[in-house]
Amino acid sequence: MDAPDAPTVPEASSLRFLFRGQLLHASAAVLLASVAWALAAPALGDGAWLGVTDVAWFWAVVGVSVAHQAYVWLAWRGQIGWGVFTWAFGRYDLAVHAAIFGPLMLARVLLVIAVGLVDPSSLSLPRWLQLALGLGLLVPSSYTLWSVARYFGFVRALGADHFRASYRSGGLVDEGAFAWTPNAMYTFAMLGLWSIGFLLGSQAALVAAIFQHAFVWAHYLGTEEPDMEVMYGG
Repeated sequence: MDAPDAPTVPEASSLRFLFRGQLLHASAAVLLASVAWALAAPALGDGAWLGVTDVAWFWAVVGVSVAHQAYVWLAWRGQIGWGVFTWAFGRYDLAVHAAIFGPLMLARVLLVIAVGLVDPSSLSLPRWLQLALGLGLLVPSSYTLWSVARYFGFVRALGADHFRASYRSGGLVDEGAFAWTPNAMYTFAMLGLWSIGFLLGSQAALVAAIFQHAFVWAHYLGTEEPDMEVMYGG
């Protein structure tokens, strides 16, 4: 059952490394959630959708985002440090990770839509500008997602290099949106969430999108960047 191509990294097999960068990650969660609530609260409190209040939908966005990034931290660090997924699931380790990661990522998108539906037409901008911004932001977001599929691969985007040595041997992608910046997924793909807020004219959905975009950079600085250092010797 064991996957032979799932080596651990000695430098990652310590509790000190497990928690490296997580004070920043946790602090960002508290700070960004507080700021997001302060910005979204004026538009909330008088709506409901599917029997759920607008306040609950908003906090669901925050909660799922935090849960997703906490899961990724534990999954990635546990895998490169001790091979926990390979020990538990053998050759299905990456598939199990994808089965958890994928729904959480999808939920982050769907919950922003839900917030927009429960809080429509609250954004204080001309409707033509909302539509222009929403459609305009879909362009770099969609191009980035196409670039991920064409040049990077969605499996690799899940953090497959934490599970398979073969993914660590892949060179730096510099085509498509990645020609603009190596961090195209975080920089441009997340703009698709902003577009939801603008297209639905929802102040709370836009705030939820901005919260997620800022918080994913906390994930990069607190979790992904240190992992890259030990895996690639940066």
